[in-house]
Amino acid sequence: QVQLVESGGGLVQAGGSLRLSCAASGSIFVQNPMGWYRQVPGKQREMVALISMRGSTNYADAVKGRSIIFRDNAKNTVYLQMNSLKPEDTAVYYCNAAPNRGPLVWGQGTQVTVSS
Repeated sequence: QVQLVESGGGLVQAGGSLRLSCAASGSIFVQNPMGWYRQVPGKQREMVALISMRGSTNYADAVKGRSIIFRDNAKNTVYLQMNSLKPEDTAVYYCNAAPNRGPLVWGQGTQVTVSS
């Protein structure tokens, strides 16, 4: 049933980098529109980065210039490379997919914690 599995989160010092991975399976393929979102307790989930079916990308202002979303179709995995991390990047990061039909699919989330 689980179709998106995130990994790659962890503890990192400010200024460091992480690469988050989202492995898709089942009927989900990363050629679909994909996105990375993040959520802090008590706040709404916010978009971090999107990649369209065509490969165009969109980034939240907060991560623009520091992050890149890309995919490896052969591995059916979408990535979020995050550089120059800041404490305010601390959140649970979720991968999502927009299938050809039906509702959005979300992963379980992976924790990113950036220390000062």
